[in-house]
Amino acid sequence: MIKQEKLQPDVLLKLPRLCFPGSVLIIDTMEQMKDACDALSKATVLGFDTETKPAFHKGQYFQVALLQLANNNTVYLFRLNKIGLPHELLKILSSPEIKKIGIAIKDDIKTLRDRRDFRPDGFVELTDLTVDRGIVPKGLRDIAALVLQGRISKKAKITNWEARFLSPAQIAYAATDAWAPLEIYLKLV
Repeated sequence: MIKQEKLQPDVLLKLPRLCFPGSVLIIDTMEQMKDACDALSKATVLGFDTETKPAFHKGQYFQVALLQLANNNTVYLFRLNKIGLPHELLKILSSPEIKKIGIAIKDDIKTLRDRRDFRPDGFVELTDLTVDRGIVPKGLRDIAALVLQGRISKKAKITNWEARFLSPAQIAYAATDAWAPLEIYLKLV
């Protein structure tokens, strides 16, 4: 097994930008949520991530605002700050039959459980798999560069995920952040 180190910044900048190429659906009503969960419940593996409004003051805390779930051709952006964490979503997050692939998933699960407690199941920490394959970096950007040969922009990460409307940059960032772990997982298994 060849150990793959982190790419140098100049090499990383030369890689093509990765951006989710499929459909992105913003889910901010209960009806949309039910339709999305019906579609997602048929999947066996999904990309997974969450976003929370950043806190800039000591003691300030915000609940998770966005849950992203991706299949091969669609990313669903659930606006949890608008719809909460309904039972239909909890069924997916608790299903051992649906693998949810992500990075630093313990943190994401904790923030989801702070919003509404549930029994998480079927989650796969991507870095466990990449380390087994000799890939040293633990961050999504570096792992994607090595495995997918592309660069993920992180410019929209520190933005207001509770905004009334998500910007095109936020949507692209959130979709790519859920899709990339799925793509990496599918390439490595």
